[in-house]
Formats: sequence, structure tokens, C-alpha cells
Amino acid sequence: MSWLRAIAVSAVLSLCVIATPASASSSLRIVNISTRDGVALKSAVYTPDAPGRYPAIIFITSWALPNLEYFVQAQQFADAGYVVVSYTPRGFYASGGAIDTAGPKDIGDLTEVINWTLANTPAEPTRIGAAGVSYGAGMALIGSAFDSRIRAVAALSGWTDLPYSLFANQTRHLQSAGLLWLSAELTGQPSAELRQALTNFFANQNVPDVIAYAQVRSAATYLSQINANRPAILMANAYGDSFFGPNQLTDFFTRLSGPKRLELRPGDHAIAELTGIIGLPNDAWTSTRRWFDQYLRGVNTGIASENPVQLQLRGQGSYESYPSWSAVSTSTARYNLSEVHWWSHEGELAAGAPTGWSATIIAGDDTIANGGLALLTNGVEAITGEPPTAWIPAVDRSNAVVWQSDWLTSPQRVRGAPHLRLNVTPGTSGQTTVIAYLYDTDWGGTGSLVTHVAVTLRDAVAGHPYAVDVDFPATVYDVPSGHRLSLVIDTVDPLYADKAPSFSTVKFSSSASSPSYVSLPLR
Repeated sequence: MSWLRAIAVSAVLSLCVIATPASASSSLRIVNISTRDGVALKSAVYTPDAPGRYPAIIFITSWALPNLEYFVQAQQFADAGYVVVSYTPRGFYASGGAIDTAGPKDIGDLTEVINWTLANTPAEPTRIGAAGVSYGAGMALIGSAFDSRIRAVAALSGWTDLPYSLFANQTRHLQSAGLLWLSAELTGQPSAELRQALTNFFANQNVPDVIAYAQVRSAATYLSQINANRPAILMANAYGDSFFGPNQLTDFFTRLSGPKRLELRPGDHAIAELTGIIGLPNDAWTSTRRWFDQYLRGVNTGIASENPVQLQLRGQGSYESYPSWSAVSTSTARYNLSEVHWWSHEGELAAGAPTGWSATIIAGDDTIANGGLALLTNGVEAITGEPPTAWIPAVDRSNAVVWQSDWLTSPQRVRGAPHLRLNVTPGTSGQTTVIAYLYDTDWGGTGSLVTHVAVTLRDAVAGHPYAVDVDFPATVYDVPSGHRLSLVIDTVDPLYADKAPSFSTVKFSSSASSPSYVSLPLR
């Protein structure tokens, strides 16, 4: 057993001991569930002690975690009158086989776990749910397309579009993919197919093959089948999820036709659900309980009549609710990018439409503007309420371009995904990357990161201008009156594998026919 596996198992066992209730009205047994190809899936089965038929929930564990991950939640659901089967997917820990990364084998396994549950527990066939955090969330969503017996899904910190998660705006997400690969090697048995896909990803080769691999493992690929089955789907994620950005979820949610609910909160991947794993009060897990009670037990919890979009304000504990994602914003504010002045080395975010200017920076070097570390940087915000910061005056103007608005005379209530329109001319041929950061800057120059986005121009031609149109990740953020907006654009960020070549240049420009601007969705 590797050191990481030992630490993970010890931590989960310790938490389970701490959080185990003094008395329980359910029983636990550990079993191996055999699949069609002979793979044994290590599973924990929780059954209410009283006789009768019960709704069932299939919990699928997160990437690189064993089935003890859901010990506390599974026990609580079982005590409340659910059969719960929590299993470790193939390839991880004591489960056999090789890691399939939510591929056809994994989805077939979910169906076989349901079959086993109906044959070996007092589960009611018409009241089956599937749930999980991260890896389990993605598989629960995909599984609902292939098994119509799944009537309710709770997908926490999951994905719907894996190509977007890996290659959003043609930019490879380095840290998240690296963490997934490392943890898979330490806690499981990666398949040859997974190793080849990751090798291609990090080598920046055979990209179409990697995308094809990822599309098969995306719920968005099977949306029509999900809509035909009409399971009740709850999705909960974080604005700053460095693995599975929120824009893929808002698009998927909009196109779902069955009962649905979308909850977004501050933080990073799986951080918002973390305290609930050990049984502490947690909004995401409270919603999960209400969701399953409503759609599996038939108890009117009120969740079906609430607005389906629930957004927690960043830096605050309060929520806003909306009838649809399109209703989140009611107006837009457009800030045009002005000429970058030689005396201040920055430009304005202006209401007018200044054109006919250009600004060139030295590319390939990082600045203090960056997205931080996966899981940690945005994860801290979930705990403290404080977003990542940078002191804007210290941004190196030779390696970045900075535009700032006037001081705001009224708050800007950003709701949704800001949009950037930018003209980019690479100084060298091949490939270049630009990263845009939108900050809320106070009078002392400290910028709090509202959102950021990376864009890579592959096969770019030197001297050829490219119009970049890209959405920032969606967020809910109130920029106070007396602050101002700052837009910083550089070419390197440690979150991403792609960057502009060292010693190259990148030119930004605006013209009457092709203006550069940032547009904020407001409420």
C-alpha cells in the first residue's frame, strides 16, 4: 500500500470513528459485488433494521477515495429509511480491474450494482437514486442516461463536459489533470487507455484522440437520453472549481427538461461538500437529503416548489434564487478597452469606444496575477470568505497589460459569466496563450479576483490578428461602491500547461470594426 493510500484510509477511518452515531437503526455489511467481466467491486451496504421495502441510494466514491468516504452520510440516510450501497469503482483500492474514468465499463458497473441491490436488499425497484462527489457525481449523471431505473440524482462537484474540463478554450488544465494522474497511480490501477490519454494530454499531442476519449465520458454527450428518462437531477458545484468549471454546468442545466436544481457556492472542487462528509451541518448535503426525500420517498420537502437556481453570494452566507439561469442577470455593462498610456503603462475601462490603438508586451513570463493553486487558493475562500488577491500596482507592465475603470459610484452586482472580446496578434508563429483576470480593486490597489479565464491560440500565424471571444467562468460577486474594476492580461499561469513562448511578444489592439471590451452581466 502506498503512503498516500495509507494516509487516505487512516484519515477516513478516523473521521468515521469520530462521527459514528451512538446508536443506529440500520446495519452495515461489507460485500464484493461481481460484474459481468468478473471484476469485484468493494461495497458497503447499509440496510434499515425494520422490515419493509425502502428507497435505495447508490453512492459512487470520488476519484482515489474508498467507499468509506460516505460512511457518515450513508449511515444517516439508512437510519432515515433508505437502503444505501456505497461502492469503490473499478481500478481503485480493493476493487478489481483497471480505472475506466467513467467509461462504458464503469457505467455498466453502476447498472450491475443496481441489479445486485434489488436482488439482495429490501430496495424498492421504482425508487432508485444515484449520488456522489466529483468522480461519483459524473458517473451518476452519465448512468442516468443508460439506466432508466435511476429516478433521482445528486451530483456534487461533478462535470458534464469532460473535454471542456480538460481543454477549456483550447488551454490544458495542468494542475487538475496532474493531481488526477498522480492520485490514480498511487491509489489504483490506471488502464492503458487512461495512461495513453494522459500521456497525450501532457505531451500536447493527438489532441483529437484525447477529446474523443473525454466525450464518451461526458453527460452532455447523452443529454437526449437523460431527458428521455427524466430523472430528477440536483447539481451543486463551486464558482472557483479548478477541475470542473461552472459554465459547463449552467449550459447543461438549461438544456435539461426534467425536474432539476442547480446550486453554486464559493470555493473550489469538492470543498463546499467537505464538512458534510464528516456529518457536520452542510448546505449541499441538506439539499441532497431534501432532494431524495422529495423524489424517492415522496415526502413534500418544499424543494420542488422552490426556484431551481440557488446561488450563494461570495463573501456572504446568504443565497439568491432564480427560476432559470437566464434570469440570473437583467442587464449588462460594457467596458471598452482604451489605449494603454506610456506615462502610466495602463489603460481605461471606458464607457466610450476608443479605437485605433495597440499595445505590445513581452510574453512567456508570469506576473503576480494568477489563479493560484488548484483546490487550495479558491478552497480558502469557501472557508474564510476571502477571494484570492493581488496588488495591482505590482503587476509587471512589461509582461502584462492593465486596464482600470473609474471609481464606482454604485455597486456592480455581477451575476453570471462576464464576456471578453479581445484582439490578439502573436509575435511568433505556432501557439500562444493569454490569461485574463478581472479584479475588484480597492483604494489601496489590492485586487480581489472576481474571475479569470485562459485562452490558447493553437497554430497561430505570427503577425496575424485574432479576435478572441470568450466567457469568463460564471460567478456571483458584488463590487462595492468606491472600488473599481481592473482587467489584467498576461501570458503565463501555473494552473495551465499552455503558455506563450518565452522571449516572444503579443500585441493587443482595438479598431472600429473589431473593438476590444469586457461585458459584465449585472442585476
